[in-house]
Amino acid sequence: MNKTGHTLIIRKTFTGLDKETLDILRHVAQRRTYPAHTVLCQQGRVEHTFYIIVDGRVSVSQRIDESEERFLRLLGPKEFFGEMSLIDDSPRMAACTALTPVTVLEITEEIFDQMVESSPTIAFKVLQKLLANTREMDKRSIESLQEKNKALEEAYLALQAAQAELVQKERMERELELAAEVQRNLLPKDLPQFPDYAFAAYLAPARHVGGDFYDVIPLDEAHVGLLMADVADKGFHAALFMAVTRTLFHQESHRSLSPAAVATAVHQGMLAVSPDSEIFVTAFYGVLHRPSGRLTYVRAGQERPLRFRPGADIPVKELPGKGRFLGMIETLALEEYTVQLKPGDRLVMFSDGVPDAANPAGEQFGNERLQAILRQHGRTPAPVLAQKIAAATAAWSQDAAAFDDLTLLVLEAIDNWQLAIGN
Repeated sequence: MNKTGHTLIIRKTFTGLDKETLDILRHVAQRRTYPAHTVLCQQGRVEHTFYIIVDGRVSVSQRIDESEERFLRLLGPKEFFGEMSLIDDSPRMAACTALTPVTVLEITEEIFDQMVESSPTIAFKVLQKLLANTREMDKRSIESLQEKNKALEEAYLALQAAQAELVQKERMERELELAAEVQRNLLPKDLPQFPDYAFAAYLAPARHVGGDFYDVIPLDEAHVGLLMADVADKGFHAALFMAVTRTLFHQESHRSLSPAAVATAVHQGMLAVSPDSEIFVTAFYGVLHRPSGRLTYVRAGQERPLRFRPGADIPVKELPGKGRFLGMIETLALEEYTVQLKPGDRLVMFSDGVPDAANPAGEQFGNERLQAILRQHGRTPAPVLAQKIAAATAAWSQDAAAFDDLTLLVLEAIDNWQLAIGN
């Protein structure tokens, strides 16, 4: 481009320049061409060149920190840059990079100073551009600060929520630990044992504390109460309801030897304690007459116990019986059933956590596997049989999370002939 071309670009850039100033610029401006990606102004450096774009595009950006760079604007033909560092001799506040091959007119600091002194128009244009750039950078800085403040506020609120959740979780964990301790204290530490009958139990709550409970209650010299029950809930509330229900069973079992009468009284007591509660209890309650081996029982929605009889054609049988759960609904009718136990028999009472135990594939343990274990290990003493069943369900479940408590109560009718041989 010749001198006339230079003058044309300068005139379009600085509208209103006088002839004398145009003549100065025509002689002093140097035309240069740079390839794309060339950094014309380096942020942070003190440089002494003022640029007028003839052709091409220049990107203006500002690095905030090592990880963030902010785009400020895009410059094209007839626009200029680099004037701010020439005015106050300060480091560049932004970087200017050629996006495309770019042709510029370069003016040094010395010539720039002469131009400003000789041409008020150039001084006005430069100051006008300087103010516009400053406003633009201030606007971008404010927007960036607002975004960061918003992000900090959101992070602070999230931190507060997480802290509150953590405190609540710790409080709940502590409450569950206390409830579990209360439940352990309520369950019998040692079951009563008799010369003709032995008992063993096992309980593994799905959480810190659950709703399953069991008991063996001596009623008089000849009768023993057998209880297996499950509160239809989990956690602290279930533990409280379990404590109330167990107390009611203990209280009512000493007033009557009729399982139906006892269970009905417990049902009424539950309604009296919490008439609006939607929690209910499934239960198996029986009264064993030790001298005869006769077990009279009611089944209020609880799993059917399994009786094992060695040497029988069908060694494992479910105890018959039906009946609705206790609590929640006022009307209740329970029917009593009777089974005759013989020496050598085993009776396994269990919660639904046993057949419902699932493996990682979601397959349930089921009653058939439980009966198979009973056929295989039914002749073992009550404590051993309880451990065999618990170990089998644990092996089946592997690492799958338990969704319900797993509870067992095993009765062993001692074979006096075997006992004599052992002595």
